Amino acid sequence: MRPDKFFPTVGKWFGIALAMLALVSPAYPEWKEKVLYSFQGGPNDGATPAGGVVFDSSGNLYGATTQGGGGCPIDQCGTVFELTPPQVKGRSWTETVLHIFKGNTSGDGNTPAGGVILDSAGNLYGTTAYGGNGNCILLGTKAGCGAVFELSPPKQKGGAWTETVLYSFQGGNDGYFPNGNLVFDKTGNLYGATMFGGGKGTTCNPYYQYCGTVFELSPPKQKGGKWTEKVLHSFAGVDKGGPPGDGANPNGGLVLDSEGAIYGTTQAGGLSICATHENQGCGTTFKLTRPAEKADGWSESILHRFKATPDGSGPQSGVIIDANGRLFGTTGGGGPWSWGTVFCLEPPASKSEAWAQMILYGFNDNNQYGADPVGGLTLHSNGNLYGTTNAFGAYFGGTVFELKPKGAEWEISLLYSFTGPPDAEFPAADLIFDKSGNLYSTSQAGGNGQSCQSGCGSVFEVSP
Repeated sequence: MRPDKFFPTVGKWFGIALAMLALVSPAYPEWKEKVLYSFQGGPNDGATPAGGVVFDSSGNLYGATTQGGGGCPIDQCGTVFELTPPQVKGRSWTETVLHIFKGNTSGDGNTPAGGVILDSAGNLYGTTAYGGNGNCILLGTKAGCGAVFELSPPKQKGGAWTETVLYSFQGGNDGYFPNGNLVFDKTGNLYGATMFGGGKGTTCNPYYQYCGTVFELSPPKQKGGKWTEKVLHSFAGVDKGGPPGDGANPNGGLVLDSEGAIYGTTQAGGLSICATHENQGCGTTFKLTRPAEKADGWSESILHRFKATPDGSGPQSGVIIDANGRLFGTTGGGGPWSWGTVFCLEPPASKSEAWAQMILYGFNDNNQYGADPVGGLTLHSNGNLYGTTNAFGAYFGGTVFELKPKGAEWEISLLYSFTGPPDAEFPAADLIFDKSGNLYSTSQAGGNGQSCQSGCGSVFEVSP
C-alpha cells in the first residue's frame, strides 16, 4: 500500500543488463560470505527483512521482516524471527518465526519498517509502520498509524512468545509510520521516530500527513500498567523556494550521547532546492537537547543541511557516535559522484561554532566498492567503519566495505561483493559483530526463496 518512494529498496537495480558485467573487473575480496538463512515468504515465513539483526547472550539472532506471514489477506503483514546457530559445526542455522503480525483489524501492528532491540531480560522491542488502533486512512483504506510492540520469551523452553502492543500511534499531532530501530536510555525509556504525523509541515508527501516526529515511550511505574508516549519534536520540513528550514521524514536509528541528547537524520527537509528530492530538501542531521526543567520542551538544533553535490543527499539511516562525540553516517545519494557518501560531523570546540562536516568517501557506479549506501555504519573498537551498499559492486548486488582512518584521509576496502540468488542481494541494514570479529546483517533480496522475484531476502555472515 505504500508509495514506491517509501518502499524498501529491494529490486531497485534489478534488470540492469547482465552484459555490463563484462565491463567490470571482478573483485576477489579477502573476506568470505555465507547465507545463514534464506526467507521463503508466503503464509508461513517472512520476506524482505526490515532491518538488521541482533544477538542475545546465547548467540541467537533476532530480526523482523516487512512482508511474509499469513496474518493478512495478501500475506504481507510481516514477522519477527529467531535464528539459532547449529550445535554441530558445518550444519545450518535454524529459523523460528516468533510472531506473525495480524494487522489493524486485529488490533495488531503490521509491516515492520525497522529491526528489533533486546533488553536485559531477553524481551524484544520494535515498531510496525502500519496497524495498531489508530484511525489513519491510506488510499481509502483504514491502515492504522503504526505501533510499538514487545515480544516476551516463553517461561518454558519451546513455548510461544507473547506479543504486547505497547503503543498505537494516532496520526495528526501524534506520529504516523514509525521507521527504523528503537533505542533505550539508561532508565528504560524507548526513543524512536515516525516518518509522518506530528502536526507540522505540509510539503512532505501527497499521501501522508505532516513531516514526522521523534517520540519517547516511558514504561509504566507499576507492572501491568500502560506505557506513556510523548512527542519530543515535530518536524516542519521546508517550503519550496523558501529559506532553509527544518528536517522532514526522520529515519529512526537514533543515538544518545552521555548527557541524553538525541541525534539522528531526516531523509528530506533542510534546504528547499534539491533536485533529487523534488525541492523538498536534501535532508538534515539534527540534535535534540533534553530540557533542564521537566516542564520545558526538548530543543532542536540542525547540525547540517545536506546539499546533494558534492555533499550528500537523502540519508536513509541514522548516525552513530564515537567516544569523541563525532557522528558518522551515510547518504543514499549526492556526493561527488551522486551515488551516496559516508560522512563525519565533528563537534565544535565552543557553543558559538558550527559542526564541521567531512565526506569520508563518495560512491560511484563504475567501481568495485558499490553505490547507494542506504544502511547505517558500524564502528569497530579499532576505529574502522563498516557498512554496506545497496547496489553495484562486481555483480550489481551490493557490497560490504570497510573504511580505515589513514592520517587525515580514510581508505576504503572491499570486503565482499554480493552475487545475487542463491547468494544475498541488496543489503540495506546495519552490520553487527560477533565476539570472533565476524559481521552479520540482512539482505532485502537474494537467497533461495522461490515465492519472491529475485529471492525473498536473507541473513548473511561475512568473516575474515
